[in-house]
Amino acid sequence: MIVSTRGRYALRVLVDMAEHSQTERIPLKEIAERQEISQKYVEAIMTLLSKNNLVDAAHGKGGGYKLNRPINEYKVGDILRITEGTLAPVACLDKNASECERKTICRTIKLWSKLDELIEGYLDSVTLADLMCSEK
Repeated sequence: MIVSTRGRYALRVLVDMAEHSQTERIPLKEIAERQEISQKYVEAIMTLLSKNNLVDAAHGKGGGYKLNRPINEYKVGDILRITEGTLAPVACLDKNASECERKTICRTIKLWSKLDELIEGYLDSVTLADLMCSEK
């Protein structure tokens, strides 16, 4: 599994929002400037996060974005599943994949299944609150 720029930037954006949560709403432009990400890219990420109910959005004068729950309720796994579509290490374990015809005879499926469990388990155990506490 390789996490795309979108997934990495979404985490950066949400951590930025958590760090600056004392304001009611944060203008997209401020987030983009602090994170040195194009405003257009941040807008695409925020649209995705908003549609998936991770942030609240208000448009127009005084608008911006804000987190809509405590930071310890944001799991990194959920964020990456939204931005990446899947965390599966191989295509046959993707939740939308059709069942592999070789599954019953595949000698590597246990390896990939265990790796999938480890990836999902670890990423679901880390929250925005944990990222806020980590040393820089």
